[in-house]
Amino acid sequence: MTLAATHRMAMGMDRPDTLARLAATIAARRHADPASSWVAKLHARGVPVIARKLGEEAVETVVAALSGSREDLVGEAADTIFHLMVLLDAKGVDFAEVLAELDRRDGVSGIAEKASRSE
Repeated sequence: MTLAATHRMAMGMDRPDTLARLAATIAARRHADPASSWVAKLHARGVPVIARKLGEEAVETVVAALSGSREDLVGEAADTIFHLMVLLDAKGVDFAEVLAELDRRDGVSGIAEKASRSE
């Protein structure tokens, strides 16, 4: 087992099936009736609305981190991840691409990785 895999397991991140199921649910609901599906309603409103909703959830996550309870933070973090995945779906970006990018960065210093993007 790699160090990265051990770390993911220790952090409770050894459940990629949760994200895969969520991605599949989002894709399945994309063209559903907007009256009965939040995902379909967001898609019907378009990328700018989805992006604003993601921003709203991200701010709520920050607020929860600074002044909320642990439960608040967990809930807002889940909302942020959900809306990020809806936005990625709307833009045609598979969440697996994001995971692959994280894997690519694994073991690379954050400072070095950021410097490589500005070159």
